[in-house]
Amino acid sequence: MLFESLNIIEPILKSIKEEGYITPTPIQVQAIPIILKGVDLIGCAQTGTGKTAAFAVPILQLLSANKSFDKKRKIRSLIVTPTRELAIQIEESFNAYGRYTGLTCTVVFGGVNQNPQTNILRQGVDILVATPGRLLDLMNQGYISLKDIEIFVLDEADRMLDMGFIHDVRRIIAALPQKRQSLFFSATMPPEIVKLAGTIVYKPVKVEVTPSASTVDIVNQFVYFVDKGNKNALLLDLLKDTKIKTALVFTRTKFGADKVVKVLNKKNITAEAIHGNKAQNARQRALSSFKAQTTRVLVATDIAARGIDVDDLEYVINYEIPNISETYVHRIGRTGRAGANGTAISFCDAEEKEYLRDIEKLITKRITIIEDHQYPLIDNNPVKAPKQQRGAHNRPRSFTQKALVPDRRNSRR
Repeated sequence: MLFESLNIIEPILKSIKEEGYITPTPIQVQAIPIILKGVDLIGCAQTGTGKTAAFAVPILQLLSANKSFDKKRKIRSLIVTPTRELAIQIEESFNAYGRYTGLTCTVVFGGVNQNPQTNILRQGVDILVATPGRLLDLMNQGYISLKDIEIFVLDEADRMLDMGFIHDVRRIIAALPQKRQSLFFSATMPPEIVKLAGTIVYKPVKVEVTPSASTVDIVNQFVYFVDKGNKNALLLDLLKDTKIKTALVFTRTKFGADKVVKVLNKKNITAEAIHGNKAQNARQRALSSFKAQTTRVLVATDIAARGIDVDDLEYVINYEIPNISETYVHRIGRTGRAGANGTAISFCDAEEKEYLRDIEKLITKRITIIEDHQYPLIDNNPVKAPKQQRGAHNRPRSFTQKALVPDRRNSRR
């Protein structure tokens, strides 16, 4: 199927072609026609499957059908998303797909001086992309009115809940006109998110292109059992492999991210951290360097990583396993995007075994164990021994080998 078959208007089709897109993704195939009908939608799809275009393209088309440039523009569509990085990327997508529509889009987020943002808002915009805190702040100051919103999008809804934005989201919804089209997108749909969706959308059509909380099939997933004190040494050992041109490394805390960067820099491995304590310009500079491969390793916390979209990123390393299973799905979704190859490697210490079991239960898949390495776990917190032990002849030698171990061979710890 081609984009032309989705009844997209010529100005947007022209932009899509210039961006190099020919074939729509499954979420785009299903969501775009529904949104163009003007009905509410709940979309569930893995990260990296094209959700932004799935709502940006039809929003641009719907707004283009009723343009009025003879007066000050009013905000007609609002997209709320959890992080600065993701907000910036969504705005870039709207501007790219809508370059020939005459519609304007801007983004507002915290952590930077508000004056450049308010100057643009005074001129009037059609589409606003915003993070919750800055949006509410500018609403309270009188710079933003939501009374003319025709289409509202809540993106990455599950992360909104994880980050504690639920009260902000409710305040934003209360300021919206009752008559509107609402679009609700999330990579996972736990019960809390389904309950939140019920307060936003009205008689929605649900589009789910992959099972909730499933991981990208093409991503190869491996786990190393290692003592916490040896994780730095194991990371350095893995990065000796020249096949790893770039790697996105996840830690649970900002402090942990900075510590890993120091360890890598001392060994002449170019690395930068990206987290909430970093200034916005520093975060964007670090991300740009990583995309350009002048920085080999980007170390990120989960909140800051939302919105990281790097073409051909092959390696994600969970330096620390997340204690929320759905977070694992988001992390490994940074690789294997748009059908590309991807490898996700996790370091699991004794205290994290419980997290790993929860993840495997969620994704209904056992993650391949790499046993043959220099820093095996000396387990001071043993769990119940497995009924069968894997023989030495079944041990995979390296995660870079193409044929590792079939799932049927995976013994448990």
